[in-house]
Amino acid sequence: MTSDAHNLALLLLLAIPLVGSLVVFALPNGSERLAKQVTLLASVLTFIYAVVLGVEFKTGGNRFQFVGSWTWIKSLGVHFAFGVDGIALVLIVMATLLVPCVVLASWNSFDTVAGAEETAPADAPNRSPKTYFALLLLLEVFMVGVFAATDVFLFYVFFEAMLVPMYFIIGSFGGPRRQYAAVKFFLYSLLGGLLMLASVIGLYISAGSSSFAFADLVGKVPEGATQKWLFLGFFIAFAIKAPLVPFHTWLPDAGAEAPAGGAALLVGVLDKVGTFGFLRYCLPLFPEASRYFANPILILSVIGILYAAFLAMGQRDMKRLVSYTSVAHFGFIGLGIFAFTTQGETGAVLYMVNHGMSTGVLFIVVGFLVSRGKSRIVSDYSGVAKIAPRLGGAFLLAGLSALALPGMSTFISEFLTLVGTFTRHKALAIVATAGIVLAALYVLLLYQRTMQGPLSAKVAAIKDFPDLSAIEIAAVAPLITLILVLGVYPKPVLDIINPAVKFTMSDMHQTDPQPSSLVQSGGSK
Repeated sequence: MTSDAHNLALLLLLAIPLVGSLVVFALPNGSERLAKQVTLLASVLTFIYAVVLGVEFKTGGNRFQFVGSWTWIKSLGVHFAFGVDGIALVLIVMATLLVPCVVLASWNSFDTVAGAEETAPADAPNRSPKTYFALLLLLEVFMVGVFAATDVFLFYVFFEAMLVPMYFIIGSFGGPRRQYAAVKFFLYSLLGGLLMLASVIGLYISAGSSSFAFADLVGKVPEGATQKWLFLGFFIAFAIKAPLVPFHTWLPDAGAEAPAGGAALLVGVLDKVGTFGFLRYCLPLFPEASRYFANPILILSVIGILYAAFLAMGQRDMKRLVSYTSVAHFGFIGLGIFAFTTQGETGAVLYMVNHGMSTGVLFIVVGFLVSRGKSRIVSDYSGVAKIAPRLGGAFLLAGLSALALPGMSTFISEFLTLVGTFTRHKALAIVATAGIVLAALYVLLLYQRTMQGPLSAKVAAIKDFPDLSAIEIAAVAPLITLILVLGVYPKPVLDIINPAVKFTMSDMHQTDPQPSSLVQSGGSK
């Protein structure tokens, strides 16, 4: 790419889904098939272009690449400023991969049936596929923007803008309690956004900066009470979005009531904005406060791992179960980030990518099952693998990735996270490993109860219980393939992540602890 092309690269990445969304919105009513085709084309082009940027990214180059900046509000020093480091890049590629998979998964029907009921709720709205697919593309614009923004104010704008399409996806296309779930999601996120806005203003004033550029703010916030209060404002906003315990209570409702595709993007991508914010903003901008609050956050992360795992085992609703598993996984990510080790933070970023694919495919497969059986209740199913072996196989692989089986990409990220935590906080890392055992329990029990055993009466009563179609296989195959490939060979992704993690550690003036038995170059210990 030329220099000018590099400057415009991220704008083009935003423009493709934005134009696609506008085209789909503008289509006349009754053009559902064309709307799907345009959405799929736009999302695939976006993913291909994101991969091209990944290939062009120089791992030994500048921290932020494909940088472009244009004045927005001159008097405040606000810019349309974009650039990606390795952390943002891998999350963008993951997000742009999930969107076409969600489009294919939603091709024939929406997962909008009423829980355990056999029919849609009486007050179900007129669910327009055209609107749904246009909202998916609009959401993709904001997801890419939030990871690519290098102006703190612009980041905040994208952070808040994501709420709008997801609110309508849940509220208009969700299950019977969709309105309650959508409002709860919106209010929690709005509260976090208001705290962040106040903190962004405080950051601008306390740093004495003439702009909101990330590079101009790093190292400028004075230590002491001001930095701690600003850290808390950002942290709570990100903890709600993540979500970390005890800020998690909106997620089980939103995840359960959202359509399966919406839930895949909600948990697979939107929630990663919270943990991305910890790494991009909390640690570099507020290093002293990050160290001050690290221990309580680590303890909350471990509590979240165990608490959410026990709640997952007690769920009757499959989608709520998957939502609680994500709360537990975010506990592992929190551990890796606030352990302040290279291994821990690298593992946390890799965990974000792998969790997005793993939970995304699990929500999609659960959605396939729910759309066939018209129920989200676990006990309504058993023996499904006998009549739908491809669905059973996809469910098994998705479940094994969720429990981080060796050979799956999630295992490597979980291993790095725990090793990185162990070097500084041995007791917390040991306790957190109990979450691995609990994950095996709730995932394998879910698979056994729904896919194995005798055919349940409810499933047997369904005359047409089809196996996965070609379109549905195409929706899950890329995600499962990547999970398996990265489980064997994660080096390409780690090579992109590692330099960005080193920059973050440098911003914090943090180094890795040295093992007490380290062998010195001269041969002595």
